[in-house]
Amino acid sequence: MTARGDFWARRRAGVVAEAEAEKAAVQAEALAEEHAVYEEMSEAEVLEALELPDPDTLVQGDDFSVFMAKAVPDQIRRRALRTLWRSNPVLANVDMLVDYGEDFTDSAMVVENMQTAYQVGKGMLKHVEEMARQAEKAEAAPDVEEAPEEAPVEEEVLVATAEETAPEVDEAPAPEEEEMAYAAPAPRRMKFVTEETA
Repeated sequence: MTARGDFWARRRAGVVAEAEAEKAAVQAEALAEEHAVYEEMSEAEVLEALELPDPDTLVQGDDFSVFMAKAVPDQIRRRALRTLWRSNPVLANVDMLVDYGEDFTDSAMVVENMQTAYQVGKGMLKHVEEMARQAEKAEAAPDVEEAPEEAPVEEEVLVATAEETAPEVDEAPAPEEEEMAYAAPAPRRMKFVTEETA
């Protein structure tokens, strides 16, 4: 009996959910059609059609709730909210308890008068150009006068001293070309020997 009751309870809940979904779809369709009409009009005409005041003229204490209706287009609702936040100092001045309320996008400009050679999209272009300019300047500079050549030392004396100091080494005969040639190993094959049983 309990299972049967659960079935009908689920069925009734499903019917109610379907009815609510259909109702929401109809409302969304009607709202979309209404907003489509307002899209063709200017903001002043929309305010006049909805009998709303100009959001920019409102001050603290005025009623901003009329701009929160579903029929009001999003653009006009945002204008009214911006005016509300500017008009009320409690909403305009955020306290220091907001962790992510600060602007962290300018972290590179924290140091005053900080300069860098890095250029967006070009990298360290100035530094590279300066290095290229210095290299061109070095190439274009006149050749430095060559140092005077030292007096040539007699080769005979050097040869004599080298021969005197070098130890005597017996010259080995040069190996013949045939011995130097690489001998490829002969191919080997596996041989199987079977023992014959008597």
